[in-house]
Amino acid sequence: MPFLTAGFPDVNTTLELVPALAQAGADCIELGVPFSDPLADGVTVQTSSFQALKNGVTLESCIKLVDQLRDKVPDTPLILMGYYNPIFSYGTARFGEEAQRAGVDGVIVPDLPPDESGPLREECKPRGIHVIPLLAPTSTDARIEKTCSTASGFIYCVSLTGVTGARDELPPGVFQFLERVRRHTDLPLALGFGISRREHVEAVGGHAQAVMVGSALVRVITDSPSEELIERAQKFVGELNGAIPSPKGGQE
Repeated sequence: MPFLTAGFPDVNTTLELVPALAQAGADCIELGVPFSDPLADGVTVQTSSFQALKNGVTLESCIKLVDQLRDKVPDTPLILMGYYNPIFSYGTARFGEEAQRAGVDGVIVPDLPPDESGPLREECKPRGIHVIPLLAPTSTDARIEKTCSTASGFIYCVSLTGVTGARDELPPGVFQFLERVRRHTDLPLALGFGISRREHVEAVGGHAQAVMVGSALVRVITDSPSEELIERAQKFVGELNGAIPSPKGGQE
């Protein structure tokens, strides 16, 4: 599941990237809603979010992006990932209605605790939009059980106690964490934060059903000349899912 900041480096590129990544083997795509205070994000995603904000991208823009993309990727789930302040300001009812019309499949809100997600879930669930919760290695078993009891779609398992960002190795104890979550749910588990290489995907594959890759892909986009951006991003996603052999030593 690759992550893109919506509107980075610009909206037209996002409209090209999403179908290209689906063709490269992405099974689901996260579109990051840019926000001024992205507390869960590291420098790479923060920088892309800042650029998207400078481009005038808003929550409304992101919903419209999904609407434009829906016919281009009819079989690829599109998930908005963003912070709660813009959704709250927009209005949860308005968000639910417009997201449904656009074809949004789910929403991930990193700073919305499950205890306080009721109003958003009430607007989204009847419309077939999953409100996907996050769990961290620090989550207690009681917290995991409570979160899983109201979850739908899948569970986003955060691999570490920190912010997003590509890392060389998976954190110690991550598989034990996934086993703890699995005891409380039959929903698919997706692992995110720090995953950047094919060998990470292969290692996680025996313990979870999906991986989320954000910062490593955003870095590829950032570092690519505009005329090669789509091709390089496609190649990277192809390497992650095994459609294209990875270069020796993994993603640099």
